[in-house]
Amino acid sequence: MSSKPVVLFVCVHNAGRSQMAAGFMRSLSDGAVEVRSGGSEPGESVNPVAVQAMAEVGIDISTAVPQLMTTEQVHASDAVVTMGCGDVCPIFPGKRYEDWELADPAGQGIEAVRPIRDDIRGRVERLLAELQR
Repeated sequence: MSSKPVVLFVCVHNAGRSQMAAGFMRSLSDGAVEVRSGGSEPGESVNPVAVQAMAEVGIDISTAVPQLMTTEQVHASDAVVTMGCGDVCPIFPGKRYEDWELADPAGQGIEAVRPIRDDIRGRVERLLAELQR
């Protein structure tokens, strides 16, 4: 069993918000956090504008692939962060749950995605600080 905290980021298609959050957590935690992401209805690929927005800040999520969130992933996580996926995430006692209300970058241009990316970064920074206490 890992002594690192495990964080699961979940959004519907696992193609934008959750992938950006996972990218930030991997980068900012420098390996101190095990990062997972998934979706309730995974898309076929990661949103190319999300990939572009993350590349602008030096984080490459171009090889990420949307994955189906599983009950096992939720159960194995210390913190579960949902982003617009409603009540599809199973709830287990003793887990930390956060629901981040964020605009959906799907179908948006880079000018609209940058503020979403920056909001996600700030939230990830706060979560990371709390996990490292």
